[in-house]
Amino acid sequence: MALRMKACMFVGLFLLSLAWKAAWAKVQVNMEDRVEVFLGDTAQITCMFTVSDSPDNVIIQWYMITKTNVRLRIYYGNGTMQVVDRGGQFTDKISVKGMGNSSEVVLTIRDVKLEDELEFICHVNEMSAGSDEGRTVLKVFASPDRPIITGEESGISVSNENPSKIGSCEAKNGYPRPNITWYRDQSSLQNTPGEVSVVTLVTKESSGLYTVQSDLHLNVVKKDKDSFFYCEVSYLVPGGTKMTETNKINITVYYPTTSLDVWVESPKGSVKEGDTVEVHCRADGNPQPPFTFMHNMEELESDLNVLVLKNVTRQSNGNIMCTALDLDTYEETLGQTELFVDYLDPAVLIPKDTHVMAQGEELMATCNALSSLPTHTVWFKKGKKVAEGHTLTLKDAVFDMAGTYVCVVKVSSLEGLETSGSLRVFVEGHPEIKKSADPVQEVSPGKSQKLSCHARGYPTPVITWSSSDKSQILKLSQRETEDEVLSVVSIKVTSDVTAYCNASNDHGTVSTSFSLKAKGSGVIIAVIIICILLLAILGSVLYFLYKKGKLPCGRSGKQDLTKPNKGGIVVEMKSDNTEEAVLLSVNGDKKPPSDQSDKYMYVQK
Repeated sequence: MALRMKACMFVGLFLLSLAWKAAWAKVQVNMEDRVEVFLGDTAQITCMFTVSDSPDNVIIQWYMITKTNVRLRIYYGNGTMQVVDRGGQFTDKISVKGMGNSSEVVLTIRDVKLEDELEFICHVNEMSAGSDEGRTVLKVFASPDRPIITGEESGISVSNENPSKIGSCEAKNGYPRPNITWYRDQSSLQNTPGEVSVVTLVTKESSGLYTVQSDLHLNVVKKDKDSFFYCEVSYLVPGGTKMTETNKINITVYYPTTSLDVWVESPKGSVKEGDTVEVHCRADGNPQPPFTFMHNMEELESDLNVLVLKNVTRQSNGNIMCTALDLDTYEETLGQTELFVDYLDPAVLIPKDTHVMAQGEELMATCNALSSLPTHTVWFKKGKKVAEGHTLTLKDAVFDMAGTYVCVVKVSSLEGLETSGSLRVFVEGHPEIKKSADPVQEVSPGKSQKLSCHARGYPTPVITWSSSDKSQILKLSQRETEDEVLSVVSIKVTSDVTAYCNASNDHGTVSTSFSLKAKGSGVIIAVIIICILLLAILGSVLYFLYKKGKLPCGRSGKQDLTKPNKGGIVVEMKSDNTEEAVLLSVNGDKKPPSDQSDKYMYVQK
């Protein structure tokens, strides 16, 4: 009995020791719930474990859970060996690193595919400490292409009973499936019965990626013509969510016309007679309805929404009406505007056309033009302003006041509204001849010289020509106006001559002269005068020498000039009148007249 009791105690103590050892010697495994990676990247799944006893005896095994929920081993190994199971989808794309007493093992999967999105199990076993395992789900992501939005090209009517298609939005090649949300301006659009309908079509491509297409249908209203629509695509990425917006689109909305705007587009501002007027009509509906124009209740032809009135007058004043017929509702809408045409009548002058006044008289002329606007009048003569205002006053009339006076009447506030008139003024009186620039002219003998004579007066003067020697005068031209005349003639000059221009009318005659000098006669006279002066000087010199006894002269009364004279000169002096002649001799004696019938002077050299 005692022996049996001892045996039982031994067995109990042994079992107790085993239980104690089992309680303290165990394996613990820790893993992340999920690992996220982009398609095509490398994934690393970490298995962290601890073993209390004999870490060298640890065996690591990796398993995957297939899509059909089958557990398949893909790897096993310990401190001395590592084996990748052959024939599986991970045979050539996984590797495992790390072992130890309290360490980690990392499963690396290269070039991750969509089919690699599975649950992975890390199983750790130790012979004495037992085993444990952990699980991690591998999640794979692919960002979609940039989304594309297209809008309806045709217009959408607000009168449609059912929601109309606004546009379509598409996001391609995303994983997991992207989500599409529609926006109108800044507000998201959700399915609302009878108002908003969003139809989504999801397509899984052969690659396993998703393409999502979303169509928006909407009951449009008039204000949608100014709205912008766009899509927002949201999709998952490792560690979060991203969003991408499309471009914004605008739609064409058709809505009925409720009012019309009618206005004068051209010219801007005031309209004057002679202008071409463009009247425009615009409806607040879309599309623009056909328009009809009426002017003072008379229907006019127009080009679409534009009415053109050419060369308008004051009779064009009045009401311009535009009507539009809505082809959907057959309702007519009316709009109108008033047209006023400013005018300026032709200028009226008093006196008109022409006026004749005597020298010294006074003239008061007026110029007026009827206008719808205030006017301003200016008088001009030969382009120069001579007066301002409706009245022109001429006092103490002289010839210089004769001429054409132009009055210009303008509307200062409206460019182009202008008229004018003219008054021709004549001043009666005897003629006046404008002075010639050079009344004395030199002309070569035998040449012809042009002469011009300009006379004015009223009635128009008559010009005649004459000359001092009755030379022939050839008329070249004559130009006349109502109070002036210009005559041009040619005269042939043979000697000094004076030509006369005579101007006459009912009030008298005036004349002017032109002195023409023959160039040659003056030269001959000058030569004669010079010769006389030289002879006088020579005589004075000889007389002076005679008085000084410097001139030896013979007393025989006459020298024989045929005989040689040594070094001397004989000068004969004769006189054709009865004046006393003197023969100078060397001693300065004065001979009586009886000895001076032939007179000589001998000069000793």
